[in-house]
Amino acid sequence: MSEAAVEYAVAAPVAKKVHSERVHHGDVFVDEYEWLRDKSDPEVIAYLDGQNAHTDAQTADLADLRTSIFGEIKARTKETDMGLPTRADGYWYFARTTAGQSYAKFCRVPISGDDDWTPPEVSVDAELPGEQVYFDANVEAEGHDFFSMGALSVSFDGNRLAYSVDTEGDERYALRFRDLTTGEDLPGEVPETAGGATWSKDDRFVFYTTVDDAWRPDSVWRHEVGAGSDDVRVFHEPDEHFWVGVGSTDSDDYLVIAAGSKLTSEVFVLAADDPTGEFVSVAGRTPGIEYDVDHARIDGDDYFVIVHNGTVDGSKAVNYAVDIAPVDDVTARRSLIPHDPARRIDGVECFRDYLVLAYRADALPKLAIADLRSVPGIPSVDDFRPVVFDQELCSAGLGANAEWTTPRLRIVYTSFVDPLETIDLDVSTGERTLLRRQTVLGDYDPSDYVATRDWATAQDGTRVPVSLVRRRDLPDGPAPVLLVGYGAYETPIDPGFAVSRLSLLDRGVVVAYAHIRGGGELGRTWYEDGRLNHKRNTFTDYIAVARHLIETGRTSPQQLIADGGSAGGLLMGAVTNMAPELFRGILAAVPFVDALTSMLDPSLPLTVTEWDEWGDPYHDPDVYEYMKSYSPYENVAPRDYPAVLALASLNDTRVLFTEAAKWVAKLQASTTSGRPILLKTEMAAGHGGVSGRYKQWEEVAYEYAWVLRESGAVTV
Repeated sequence: MSEAAVEYAVAAPVAKKVHSERVHHGDVFVDEYEWLRDKSDPEVIAYLDGQNAHTDAQTADLADLRTSIFGEIKARTKETDMGLPTRADGYWYFARTTAGQSYAKFCRVPISGDDDWTPPEVSVDAELPGEQVYFDANVEAEGHDFFSMGALSVSFDGNRLAYSVDTEGDERYALRFRDLTTGEDLPGEVPETAGGATWSKDDRFVFYTTVDDAWRPDSVWRHEVGAGSDDVRVFHEPDEHFWVGVGSTDSDDYLVIAAGSKLTSEVFVLAADDPTGEFVSVAGRTPGIEYDVDHARIDGDDYFVIVHNGTVDGSKAVNYAVDIAPVDDVTARRSLIPHDPARRIDGVECFRDYLVLAYRADALPKLAIADLRSVPGIPSVDDFRPVVFDQELCSAGLGANAEWTTPRLRIVYTSFVDPLETIDLDVSTGERTLLRRQTVLGDYDPSDYVATRDWATAQDGTRVPVSLVRRRDLPDGPAPVLLVGYGAYETPIDPGFAVSRLSLLDRGVVVAYAHIRGGGELGRTWYEDGRLNHKRNTFTDYIAVARHLIETGRTSPQQLIADGGSAGGLLMGAVTNMAPELFRGILAAVPFVDALTSMLDPSLPLTVTEWDEWGDPYHDPDVYEYMKSYSPYENVAPRDYPAVLALASLNDTRVLFTEAAKWVAKLQASTTSGRPILLKTEMAAGHGGVSGRYKQWEEVAYEYAWVLRESGAVTV
């Protein structure tokens, strides 16, 4: 037995093996742990409880360290705090948090007049004159082990609230309505909605969505608040590849229904002053074409602003372009912002006086603004002026600008070392007024830390960006590294500040972020090169980053911890099989590690909609073979595996708990290293894990303590 095996020789509960065959396209796969799928089976729950007890025993030595990290997070966080007020429909809205309470109180005060655009100074010690707590999440969460909010939407007249809550973690929300003049809930609760709520402009109706049996939002409904009449389904999407959502344009002049798959979308609009009318498609539905729509008033005329990846001058706008079209003749489209392969357009938000372009360049999110007051007629691409910051690795975006008529724009800025700043921007002069900086208590000094960009070379020669965050005084030489990755759904990992991360950095850990293909850091092509039959690029990119960090002397295999969740958990499972020798430990949260089994079952939540991301192995034998070549569960085999900490949630509807349970059972039966393979299942949580800020801090402390031990950063 190896030294590591002696060190961790505490028996894990052994999952029984039950012969079960999965047969597809002539291939027979024997799945001995499929019986773990049924959470109504007492034996399954007993197995999960046993794994939790085993994990508790294996991490008992970390109790003091967890307490220390939790205390550090708590000590650096201003527990009694308030959000920056945002103006909307006659009120300033903000949230308060109070020491000892897990959730926020949502408050408002009336504006003093139409010209009141300066947010009031809110004290943590006293209420503002006329302040109203219109929703206290602590009260609503009482008596529940889990609590999550979906909708929290006030009617335009300010008199009624639509809110929805989930107390199970399954992302099905009970939609309720409250009279804000009395504080009493109105009759007419709507069960099992998808979470959002959009008011009509006459304050009579709320539009919401529901899901089908596969947890796919497929229908939009109209509810007449307080009327007692049956709700009307105004839209249904029969195509199982598509999700639907409902909202409104920034101007609130149009209600919007968006139907979208991973590759195709269609947008329907309805004048907001005609809520019982018919929604009309803006640009139809063309396979492979995605678009979204907002409403702008330019030089007195109304236009739809359409961000799309359609054909422009004979070629597809892969990184998106922007058109405008008169609302009364959408066929008269014209270009506003042309396609640029070096710039991925994320969207355009429209205000009375401004158009704000959100885009990506140099693997970073950026903003550019066109001031409609200074542009005669339709602006050109040259009229969009970039918003520039000094920090090289930073994120810039729009803040909360609820009022379409706002005379100034609220923007936000952050970096890996700079806490979030909310800034009031006078577009005409360029003057910036700092409204709020995220409070970090204690002696935090951003200059003590440094963030740098590096590049690794993938096996096909592609250069892969890596962001590294560390203490400035960290000595040269190999150091413990937490390597974070995701690489799916065109979702980027952008620079952002985290109080909790300081507990790693201050103990000598370097936190690295691998911006691998499948994510959205370098545009749509970066995403396309990491999905479907290019999915293995995601895993080999991550492995190339790990090798780069080792070969350049930044870390060693004995100090390197891999970290990813959900689709990033698939990444963790794949690299655990493909390059276990590179990692001391694998931290996998709600990991999508039984991917092929899930994608072969169209009855499971989200499977059909996910085929556009991973491929359809149910119908296509080539996709089946390709997915089987990397799907983590199928490829577990006897070998020296790193230490593993897998985190699951019993009520998760996105990645079922059974994926982590089966994977861990097979790993425990296969590993020859003796390093611990641990499973921790939250028995009252969903995909996002535990609820409430204190429980969430405890969970972060739990994970970080394990990372610190396994990486050798601390000795316990």
